[in-house]
Amino acid sequence: MSWCCFFCLQWATLRMERGAKEKNQQLYKPYSIIAKEPASLEQEIQEMRRSGSGLGGAEFDMSDIFYFCRRGVESIVDDEVTKRFTAEELESWNLLTRSNYNFHHISTRLTVLWGLGVLIRYGILLPLRVTLAFTGVGLLVFLTSIIGLLPNGGMKSFLSEKVHLMCYRICVRALTAIITYHDSENKPKNGGICVANHTSPIDVIILASDGCYAMVGQVHGGLMGVIQRAMVKACPHIWFERSEVKDRHLVAKRLSDHVADKSKLPILIFPEGTCINNTSVMMFKKGSFEIGCTVYPVAIKYDPRFGEAFWNSSKFGMVNYLLHMMSSWAIVCSVWYLPPMSREEGEDAVQFANRVKAAIARKGGLADLLWDGGLKREKVKEVFKEEQQKLYSKVLVGGLTGHFTGNTHLVHPLT
Repeated sequence: MSWCCFFCLQWATLRMERGAKEKNQQLYKPYSIIAKEPASLEQEIQEMRRSGSGLGGAEFDMSDIFYFCRRGVESIVDDEVTKRFTAEELESWNLLTRSNYNFHHISTRLTVLWGLGVLIRYGILLPLRVTLAFTGVGLLVFLTSIIGLLPNGGMKSFLSEKVHLMCYRICVRALTAIITYHDSENKPKNGGICVANHTSPIDVIILASDGCYAMVGQVHGGLMGVIQRAMVKACPHIWFERSEVKDRHLVAKRLSDHVADKSKLPILIFPEGTCINNTSVMMFKKGSFEIGCTVYPVAIKYDPRFGEAFWNSSKFGMVNYLLHMMSSWAIVCSVWYLPPMSREEGEDAVQFANRVKAAIARKGGLADLLWDGGLKREKVKEVFKEEQQKLYSKVLVGGLTGHFTGNTHLVHPLT
């Protein structure tokens, strides 16, 4: 089915391009990138002063205002941060209405093909997928509750792993997920932490369908709470109350206690803390890298041609997002298990986190960004703005040693 879908989408793309040429339409939106050479704040301001015949010394000059205005406009036009929180627009149409509005009504045959796709996706695939999803979740809750009644021991652990794998694989089928796992010899082992880039909530079942993990998260209510309580009966997952999440020492202690027990499953953590749009990896929170255990990096990369896996939580609720996923053609992704990494002598937690992040970005073909993903929901902290003001004040006193980031409204999170 995947090959049939692939050739169908390839034909649609070729037909769409030919139709656009016949109608003299612009098929793809031009995407401009502002080329910025890395330079210090002092160098760029001095250059602007010389071009404007302003002051050459370390005093305030009115032309300095134009530098900050220019940088602000550049950041608005080509901001490398906020555009990571919206779905990447495809250069081809995958016959999904939500993928690219420029591609609609290119030709009659494409419109008819899209209509047939709607009937197949919503009339046949969606009901089957919803049934599989309810079956997988129902079995997970029921069977883990029963296993939780057994005494702790080898039999309980064995049955728990088998049940988790079976149920997660049923849920993967509910998404028609086509997953390619690479370098399985590097799969996470007990007593370690698995860290991965984060694109979607389904990252969990993508990884857990190939191996069992101890999950880490906040306690929820409703259906999610029922699932959490059932899972923890069969396997030592780590759930935190809302009041405990902000207690870093408590979180670190519970994680340390877990990895110290080699009989317990590896912990699965997404250090970015939020979903990024499958194009980049953003700043890793340092907490999980302070524990001092072996870290198993994993890179996940989705193929958006068949369905968009990125969850824009500010635009779609969970139910709406899952319906979008289940009404797509398929979810195609690749998973790379990287060699285990340990903290080196003299390396602090931030440096270790950045080294792991860089390895994940290289393997997954993702952009390695230094920005904090928390900017997706939070405003820039005042202390970060003050750091930029301090940099400019050092220019005025002639003592600048740092480098300007290029985005006046965003600052390096590790400054």
